[in-house]
Amino acid sequence: MREAKDMTTNDTKKNIDINEDTVFGVIGVCGINGNLISRILMDHGYKVIANDMVNPEDCRFKSALKDYPDMEIYYGGVPESFFEKSDYIVLPMALIESKSMLYQKVKKYNIPILTPEDICDMFMPAHPVICITGTNGKTTTVAMLKNIVYKSGLKPCEHNLDNLQGNAADIPALQSRLKGDLNILETGTFGVTGSLKKLAEPCHPDVGIITNITPDHLDKNERFLDYAMVKGELIELLRGKKLIVNNDDPTIKALLDKLDYVGEVITYGLETNPVSKSTKQCFCGNNAVVDEYIAGVGVYSCKCGIEYQKPDFLAFNINDEHNAFDLKTPDNKIMHFELSVNGLHNIYNATAAIVCALKILQLDYDTIYQGVKEFNGVDGRMQTIGKIADKTIMVDYAHNPAGISTVLAELKNMYDVVVDVITTSSESGIKGDHEILENALKHADYVIPASNNAYDCAKEALDNKIGINQIILPEYLPQGEKIGTLGASKDQVKAGLYTALSLANKNVDLIVLTGEAAYKFEETLKDEIHSFK
Repeated sequence: MREAKDMTTNDTKKNIDINEDTVFGVIGVCGINGNLISRILMDHGYKVIANDMVNPEDCRFKSALKDYPDMEIYYGGVPESFFEKSDYIVLPMALIESKSMLYQKVKKYNIPILTPEDICDMFMPAHPVICITGTNGKTTTVAMLKNIVYKSGLKPCEHNLDNLQGNAADIPALQSRLKGDLNILETGTFGVTGSLKKLAEPCHPDVGIITNITPDHLDKNERFLDYAMVKGELIELLRGKKLIVNNDDPTIKALLDKLDYVGEVITYGLETNPVSKSTKQCFCGNNAVVDEYIAGVGVYSCKCGIEYQKPDFLAFNINDEHNAFDLKTPDNKIMHFELSVNGLHNIYNATAAIVCALKILQLDYDTIYQGVKEFNGVDGRMQTIGKIADKTIMVDYAHNPAGISTVLAELKNMYDVVVDVITTSSESGIKGDHEILENALKHADYVIPASNNAYDCAKEALDNKIGINQIILPEYLPQGEKIGTLGASKDQVKAGLYTALSLANKNVDLIVLTGEAAYKFEETLKDEIHSFK
């Protein structure tokens, strides 16, 4: 047996002695961290043998391993040869903390144990590292910027974990150490103090993009300004570096001032007609008044002196369909862009991606134009899943008040009669569910509640004579319960769809099912649409 010291504590950096012949044994290759760590080690030229207790056909992320044919994988168990060949073994933290039988066996062999944190210490990310955060628009901005980058011939590091967004736990940090030319990372959190720093700091960000900050991811015990300060953790990590921020959000402006940020700030924004007026809490204790373009952003002012100014990059001459615009640069050049997706929110997302491509990556106009034009959207965002008669059926992941308001406003700009089937259960509790219903009633012609929370809010609204001509209750809502942010069950989503389809005399043009459940049960909805035909 090898003579090796106990390397299972992280009080100090480990003295890891490796060379080109070092063999790493990775436990749990079909899990998130094991999969990523195995690929990182092989990308850096090391030999990996890996294991997972499941059978090959049950390996959740097996497709991510297809480009690693030399990786030796043991499925269904851990043979003795695994321990005999390994110079180091990478164990999931859960097995270390529980001092599992497998952990005990590794200790018996005196094999040094490594953790995900050790792997991050061993390798640095490919640079530049661009971290994107905000309440809304992160996923689309990441995807759009990646589309531009691929058009340029560069290859971002990709986690390639099927059906995972990749914005939580160790994924961004590990993803940034994979093979690639640069990193474009979604760094979102649920607003817990310290969580964004914990997520982004191991990524060693060079550039940050902040899309917006709205009070939508809060539970009943959280304050909006505390949530905003969590977004400020990325700002703190980027002192002396570069930030690209939504100029039209007063909370971002106030946060930069409060944190006394020192570094290069590049601003982007829109010029269009305000659609409503609202207020947002400011750190001064007053409320900033906002003439909104979309929820929470627009032209603003506050008594403390924070007020709207023209951004460095201004999107203007926006067409009626909200899929084409001109962009004025700081040196007064005018660039024209067209999108294959609609919506002012997508013009915000596109502008952020364009600014990063121009200023940070220094890509040429033609490449950026094509990358934006050929971007067809993100699954679950204003995604058409079928058509019945003359009715378009769509799902959208919008699951907070600002998201619902923004999406439905854009859909009303595209369709005459819109039905919104609400499948949400707000992260902010029942207060958030009430706000979601309120915003849906502002924009949709008819609203159908398909989750328990949405149904209770709708019943209360009707009892108070609100939405009497808009709210349509399902005749029967099946059993369901809130699971995390998943509001409706599969049967409840189906009931919502069939209630919407029953509105035969309402000349409906669009049925949109909004919320996480709508997206999760998309395939079920497609089957129902097919059977209805």
